[in-house]
Amino acid sequence: MSEKRQEILINKKEFYRNLTRLALPIALQSLMLASVAAGDALMLGKVAQDEMTAVSLATQIQFVQNMFLSAATAAGAILGAQYWGKGDRYTLEDIFNLMLRFCGVVSVLFFLACELIPELLMRIFTKDVSLIAIGGSYLRIAGWSYLFTGISQCYLTTMKVSEHIKPGAFISCCAVILNICLNAVFIFGLLGAPRMQARGAALATTLSRMIELVLCVVVSARASYIRPALGRFIKQSKQLKSDFIKQCLPLMGGCLCWGIGFTSYTAIMGHMGTDAAAANSVAAVVRDLICCMCNGIGSAAGIMVGNELGAGRLDRGRAYGIKLKNISYIIGIISTVLVLAVTPLVLQMVILTNEAKEYLTGMMVIMAVYMIGRCVNTVTINGVLDGGGDTLFDMYSLIVCMWFIAIPLALAGAFVLHWSPLAVYACTCLDEVGKIPWVMARFRKYKWVQDLTRAKEL
Repeated sequence: MSEKRQEILINKKEFYRNLTRLALPIALQSLMLASVAAGDALMLGKVAQDEMTAVSLATQIQFVQNMFLSAATAAGAILGAQYWGKGDRYTLEDIFNLMLRFCGVVSVLFFLACELIPELLMRIFTKDVSLIAIGGSYLRIAGWSYLFTGISQCYLTTMKVSEHIKPGAFISCCAVILNICLNAVFIFGLLGAPRMQARGAALATTLSRMIELVLCVVVSARASYIRPALGRFIKQSKQLKSDFIKQCLPLMGGCLCWGIGFTSYTAIMGHMGTDAAAANSVAAVVRDLICCMCNGIGSAAGIMVGNELGAGRLDRGRAYGIKLKNISYIIGIISTVLVLAVTPLVLQMVILTNEAKEYLTGMMVIMAVYMIGRCVNTVTINGVLDGGGDTLFDMYSLIVCMWFIAIPLALAGAFVLHWSPLAVYACTCLDEVGKIPWVMARFRKYKWVQDLTRAKEL
């Protein structure tokens, strides 16, 4: 598509207005969610390094759960954005039902695992007895929050694709602010509460997630909102269910490849000593905070492209995708600069040993390079390609770049070649930067330019 043709299709004022309207609330929502992990790390870091490290490792269980939830809600968002662009509210209600059924089952399974075998789960990430004990006590309380999270994510996803992004972001922000405040109360024993340390962080998370779900249900009771159609909760259109599964399965494969891969990175670093694990925990928090900007752009890209494709405006959807892909490089460069700029501040804010601080400094420099690949791939793959239903590529690229290259190198470096923690950490960052040329080649095939909607069954 020529630049002149692209400019004709895109009304710049409308494009940037929609991008800002969508991306800013989602980025804020992502930032607030990441702030919980940052708050946990900072507050527990003031208590003891082991408390901070154990909770960081324990939360990897919810990270894996979120991979399953993300697959279902992302499939719902892809189809939902296109059906919303088509103006079909009825089908969007059915998509809401499908998300709830899947996420409900996943949430119950993870809850049971945290209540019945928390110490066994912790042994996946560390062999340190102290960290296992602290993390196990955290999971027994935090496991209750997993029941609420699955349902609330379905509500928030539906709000996002049906032009109620601001209320959804407001609900998430309220829950996060409450979580951070309760963290301080229960971790340090303020306002007459018991000093619970790691268990206090778990209790704060559970209470805030419960309130988040209540807010979602109350807000969605308004007439203009999409709600689950309980009368059709069991009986679903076979064709819609097939379309949902067709999107969900490759997304789940991609999410699990990425999620378990990232969890493997954490486990590998966790077995390289408490200093390396602590530095990696802090670096992960910073990474998640900085990535909020590209997460917002990526989610907005999926909605914008999906709306245009679902409405049958394929040329404009393609033009939007090209524009958003170009923007991703700018976001990547900005994120790189931010990582380097905040490094001195981060080193001052956490209590670490001298060796852990040296590791953290090196990790931040490595992460700065990684951020370019992370931003480009998030917007292009999880935004543009997924918005058009091209969901298989993400799984393929993760299997090759993460599981065939990055993870084997990190494992060999850590346990066979006995490389330094920084060299091993660099291996864990190879996948995002290394696959950019492959991502761009896939993008230019334009397989993602497709309308996924169907006529409503009568």
